[in-house]
Amino acid sequence: MELLNKTAIITGVSKGIGLATAKLLLNNGVKVAGWSRSEPDFTHENFFFTPVDVSDNNSVKEGYQQTIAKFGNQIDILLNNAGLGFEGLFEEMPDEQWHQMFKTNVDSIFYCSRLVIPEMKKMDAGHIINISSIAGTNGIAGMAGYCGTKHAVRGISQAMFKELRNFGIKVSVIYPGSVKTNFFDDINSVTTNDNMMMPEDIASTILHVLSSPPNYHHIDIEVRPLRPKGK
Repeated sequence: MELLNKTAIITGVSKGIGLATAKLLLNNGVKVAGWSRSEPDFTHENFFFTPVDVSDNNSVKEGYQQTIAKFGNQIDILLNNAGLGFEGLFEEMPDEQWHQMFKTNVDSIFYCSRLVIPEMKKMDAGHIINISSIAGTNGIAGMAGYCGTKHAVRGISQAMFKELRNFGIKVSVIYPGSVKTNFFDDINSVTTNDNMMMPEDIASTILHVLSSPPNYHHIDIEVRPLRPKGK
């Protein structure tokens, strides 16, 4: 895709991978609509922030209307990045946390993607990137709920790719290993460190995927730190 003057929606834009990707795409000529519950400490002439709770369908619809009022209804790129995780034994996981993970990590992909797909079909082009996790490829003790959501992202994305490829729409999934972000603030079993990947690393992968030739389609991309514990 030629990125200059394209329009992207990025969820979970307030920090981490979302914010790093927004900055990189803006530097490459993309207009970016950033969605999250809290506003990032960042401004750019082609960056439009609107507060959106992606776990709430009505909030997503309102954010979409504000976005197309600003940039028009041609959305070329959707990055479903918003996500959260809670740690805990399966039988001890509070209902509220379980449902919050599924609403934020899974339902949001449904809410956001179905809004942009009809126009992408009309354009015969578009790219949807869903951020999963290596937790979407295997199980992790103490993270059953989170793993469940990220396995769901994988299955949904595989089905979306097969539904949309003949309409010129790409669907890609990225499975990061450990990234130094605020995700681990409430995960007691993991301490962030500089041997982890950085949000900018994942953003560079997203840029590479988006910049690929029209008939070249990345489906599943797993990325990990080379030496997660250092030398």
